[in-house]
Amino acid sequence: MHIEPAPSAAAAEPTGHRRHLFRELGFATTMAGDELHGSAVVTPHMHVPGTARLRTSILAAWADSVTGLLASLALRPRVPVTVDLDVQLIRPAPADGRVDVIGAVAKTGRSIFVATVEFRCDTGLFGIGTATFTASPNPAARMPDRLSIGLPPASERLSVPLAQRAGCERRTPGIATLPRTVDGLNFSNTISGGLLALAAEEAVLSLAPGRTLSGLGLHYLQAARVGPVVATATVHHDLGLVVLRDEGNDDKVTTRATARLFAHPATT
Repeated sequence: MHIEPAPSAAAAEPTGHRRHLFRELGFATTMAGDELHGSAVVTPHMHVPGTARLRTSILAAWADSVTGLLASLALRPRVPVTVDLDVQLIRPAPADGRVDVIGAVAKTGRSIFVATVEFRCDTGLFGIGTATFTASPNPAARMPDRLSIGLPPASERLSVPLAQRAGCERRTPGIATLPRTVDGLNFSNTISGGLLALAAEEAVLSLAPGRTLSGLGLHYLQAARVGPVVATATVHHDLGLVVLRDEGNDDKVTTRATARLFAHPATT
């Protein structure tokens, strides 16, 4: 079955917009019974700066994509909106090879949808995730008539590090900024949840060079509509707390995030 990604999904491609920049990660999806499977091959441009480990924010974006597609199927024609997204790693993410993301429905209600994911590589399970969605309160927001789910990998692949591609910059230690770009939007024309995960990760890692995240939990409070988004982080031992604000929209708080760091610097 061919279905366009959900509005909160990292792979979303709004009508009339350029292909979403996350498509350049080579992530492909397909239905497998009641599950939704996604996969991609890790490249160096997906690594945390200064390490040879896949970004946890990319795993969050892929989890958002897979669970968002499942939410779209369950809630359509209403538009699903991500409420919470949580990724926890059992061990550091791989440096290369294929990553599989296996999504399954945990709960379907009249207003709340919950899905889970598993992250696997050639050495087995290395992480899990959970996402909660609700239907958009905007009655004018509707899913497109034609949805497609067997999404093949895009031919164009990431040619620079992800943060550079997204325009996400570390302003000072503890602060990262993310612009609003046409190829970084979801169906609601707001900044995608996967990119907000990237901004949160960059803010934390700017205080912990050479480290990688063992966990990333995001609580989406309202849409990031204008940009740039400014992510401000503090780190206490191995725990990072991040507040993301929409600078162009009266500095409104869009997202709060909690990040955990692996105890030791990343190694290959």
